[in-house]
This record gives sequence, structure tokens and C-alpha cells, in this order.
Amino acid sequence: MQFFETIFLEEADMFVQTLDKKSQQKIMFNVRIAEQTNDPELFKKLNENIWEFRTKFLGKQIRVFAFWDKTNKIETLVLATNGFIKKTSKTPKSEIERAERIRREYFSNKKTND
Repeated sequence: MQFFETIFLEEADMFVQTLDKKSQQKIMFNVRIAEQTNDPELFKKLNENIWEFRTKFLGKQIRVFAFWDKTNKIETLVLATNGFIKKTSKTPKSEIERAERIRREYFSNKKTND
């Protein structure tokens, strides 16, 4: 059973494209597993609005931020905003703020197009 569908917005997609093929495949594999399970090792809430897909691969900690769009009653979407390779135990505040900005822009554009 799939709990949600994930869509990669432009910035997240561009980040993933910068990685090697095996890392890209591992991220997508983990995203697909996260869509079907409730595993905080793969998909974890960071704050009120932002979540992160977590991938550990070849000694790298890859993070892709995301948010929920539950405005459509039929589908629950998770939109991936941006990503980075984590170098310390703390998640950079600037990366979370970037995800928040992309989230605000998404809903602002969605409202304009409705």
C-alpha cells in the first residue's frame, strides 16, 4: 500500500542529478520504501512543515527535504524541495529555510493557478 506519492520539484531534481548514478538509485529506492512504510530512518519530520528523506550511502549522509500537500482529497503528495550532503550532525538552518521558502512559493503559485 502506498501512503503518498513523491514529486521532486526542480531544485531537488537538480540536486539528485549532480550525484553519481548509484547514489541517485539509492535515494529513489529509499523514497519508494518511505512511500509504503512509516520508517523514521528514511523519512523524518524536522519541524512543523518540513520533513527529510534520509539516505546513507557509501559513507555519505544524503538529505532531501520535502513537505506535504494534502489539498487534493484523492492524492496525498509529498514534494521534495532541495537536498544536500550532510557533513556534520546538525542540519544547516539555511537548508531548512530554503525548503520553507520553496514550500511557500509552491502554495502561493498553486493558489494563483486555482
